[in-house]
Amino acid sequence: MSRHRIPIAPTDPGMHDYTAPQITTLLGELHRRGLPYGLLWGSAAPGETTLDGRILVDFGHAPVSTLLNLLHLLHLLRDLEGDEHG
Repeated sequence: MSRHRIPIAPTDPGMHDYTAPQITTLLGELHRRGLPYGLLWGSAAPGETTLDGRILVDFGHAPVSTLLNLLHLLHLLRDLEGDEHG
């Protein structure tokens, strides 16, 4: 099964649907899953700023699409790690 997928673009219409609490939950997951791989940042939270109706994430004002793409990468790394140990 192929795990190839096209990254989510910041302009994807689905990026308008995320709420601040959903983004906070995704950031928590990214933080937990990223620690073993050295993905660190001081803090991150949904920002007060929006761009074209999309909430920005305040860790360098990255769009939610960046967060989702990082989460996907971490899921792939976890799957790869599981394949190596299985």
